[in-house]
Formats: sequence, structure tokens, C-alpha cells
Amino acid sequence: MAVDPPAWVCAELIEWARGVVVAARAGGSAPRSLRLLEADSLHLTLCFLGSRPVAEIEALSDVLSACTEPACALSLGAPLWLPPRRAHALAVEVHDREGELARLQAWLVESLESVSGWRSERRRFRPHITLVRGRGRGPLRERALAATPRLQFVPEAIVLYRSWLGPDGASYEALASSALLGAAR
Repeated sequence: MAVDPPAWVCAELIEWARGVVVAARAGGSAPRSLRLLEADSLHLTLCFLGSRPVAEIEALSDVLSACTEPACALSLGAPLWLPPRRAHALAVEVHDREGELARLQAWLVESLESVSGWRSERRRFRPHITLVRGRGRGPLRERALAATPRLQFVPEAIVLYRSWLGPDGASYEALASSALLGAAR
């Protein structure tokens, strides 16, 4: 389950990430395994469901239509290496000043656990949008990065995605979505 940033936010994020990768490659410090994600695959994961039985898709989709959480203003923060100890992805933090995104995520966890066999990871929710994937720490992690775009946006919907793994990374198929209350249309 995820929320999607607007297309204009994705475009600016990809442009920033492309600059990071190009600068690292020009300086000879980028591992060859760096892969810039496509703008249309960017999303902010609220609950990673992993592999679920096909029979659960309808119940998982129904959770979306029961959502009464409001849309909330989000802003982009600093670059973020994930996971912190053995980083293999470059992401950008997402901030939620009023705590509404965290409440939405907690509601989703409770709702999804009640309708399926899925159980949430018990680690702290860390909102982010992943932009670049690679292998190992590599010298890029130690490079000073350009400041991320200081953007604000309001997500319009929650989306249930199915991911398809391929040789060039994952692609995502939206199975269901539901508008957040008060989202601009």
C-alpha cells in the first residue's frame, strides 16, 4: 500500500537523482550497479505486504474503500541511505508535520492485519521515496550530495500495488486505489 507523489514531484526528484548519479560517475566514484528508478515507479510505501495470496486481494482492496483518513500535506527532506547500516538505496525523506501520514499508516496496519494473514514489520515507520538502487555501500555513500528539492505536495489516493520483478528491477501495477478525504481533484 502506498501513496503516489504528483507527477511534477516525481519529475523533480528524478532530475535531482540523475544529477547525483551523473556527478558521481563523472568523478569516478559511482558503482556500475547504480540504477535510477523511473518517475512513474516512485511511491511512498505505507505498508509493504510482500507476497500475499491472490485470494486476499479483494479484502486488501476493500480496506482502501473503508479509509476515512484525510489527505495531508507532505514535504521532502534530506537524502537518506537505506538501510542505514548496509545501504543499497538512495531515497529522500518525507516529512509530515501534523502526524497525519503516521496516523494513516497506523490505521492501514491495523486494518490490513484484521482482514488478512499479513503482519506488519515491527520497526518504526520511516516515510521516504526511493530514487536510486545499487549494491553495497560504495563510494557514492560518502559523497556530499546536492540539496534535495524542497517541495510540498498532498497525495490524492492510497494505492494497492502488485510488484513484478524483472531483470531491470521492479515494475508496479495498481490493483486498487481510493481517494483520501479532502484531496484536491
